[in-house]
Amino acid sequence: MSPEREYVIARLERKGHRFEVLVNPNIAMNLREGKKVNIHELLVGDIVYKDVRRGLKASEELLRKIFGTTNVHEVAEIIVREGEIQLTTEQRRKMIEAKRRQIILYISKSCVDPKTGLPHPPARIERAIEEARVGIDPFKDIEVQALDVIRAISKIIPIKIAKAYVAVRIPPPYSGKAYKYLSSLGEVKRMNWLSDGSLDMELEIPAGMKQELIEKVNSLTKGQGTIKILYEK
Repeated sequence: MSPEREYVIARLERKGHRFEVLVNPNIAMNLREGKKVNIHELLVGDIVYKDVRRGLKASEELLRKIFGTTNVHEVAEIIVREGEIQLTTEQRRKMIEAKRRQIILYISKSCVDPKTGLPHPPARIERAIEEARVGIDPFKDIEVQALDVIRAISKIIPIKIAKAYVAVRIPPPYSGKAYKYLSSLGEVKRMNWLSDGSLDMELEIPAGMKQELIEKVNSLTKGQGTIKILYEK
């Protein structure tokens, strides 16, 4: 994306009036997905327009009447969340490709082949998406969109969402560092610090992440940690 095109128009129609702002498309996408963003980095120029291309600004009186505020950043956030993002063809292509990769990774970690209990390789998921001709929305939430993709590709490959319940014990020299990693991996069901400083945890994780968990714990503990798969569902 060339520097002069590192912005797009976000547009919202409300109560018969059109409002437009110039925004960074990547930050706008993050905002639409519910991620935390620096709202001051979202806008390209602190102006709310009636028509960007004609340079017509929306008056403070109109902003107050329609949005209940004259704060440009608050209005811009509403426009981005609820309105349309006018991407160029190249911007849309790049964002769709990036979102597609994120969805494939999410599915490969969250799903397994019910016949084998093993995760599908990302390349197999990608081929199934192509065969099923699933459309990807660059602004739609990954998890919500992944469910639609899973339903579509289930006609191509055997696949199901699965969770694994695992018990992990980390010896004292590595427990502090491992705790941070394990807590971010899934939902902690039980945690106990033993008198010798060891850490016992039971976690619910996406079943497709079992191998990643095993490899990471072995790496963090130099092979001294223990992992037990309690059950899957």
